[in-house]
Amino acid sequence: QVQLVESGGGLVQPGGSLRLSCVASGNVNAIYATGWYRQAPGKQRELVAAITNVGSTNYAGSVKGRFTISRDNSKNTVYLQMNNLRPEDTAVYYCNAPQPDPSGDYWGQGTQVTVSS
Repeated sequence: QVQLVESGGGLVQPGGSLRLSCVASGNVNAIYATGWYRQAPGKQRELVAAITNVGSTNYAGSVKGRFTISRDNSKNTVYLQMNNLRPEDTAVYYCNAPQPDPSGDYWGQGTQVTVSS
């Protein structure tokens, strides 16, 4: 079993920055990749960034160049550095550890990011 806990969300003005953290506990060996998803009001959940155990990363086009995903294996933590935030980045951000069966994916509780002037 894996537990994921996100933190770091908050209210920022457009152009501001936040760093989200996802701390994993439990059977961390079951985690081969980690993704950050977000769900904005009235929108579908979308993948914004992902990182594998070997360090490969990918990003949604809307965040490429602004967001950076990274990991610190010694702390069992994945980060999402978000720069130049825009109002359309407003969403609940979730940490995800995929499993071979998607129904078995591990999810955090989410952290709210609000970008507003």
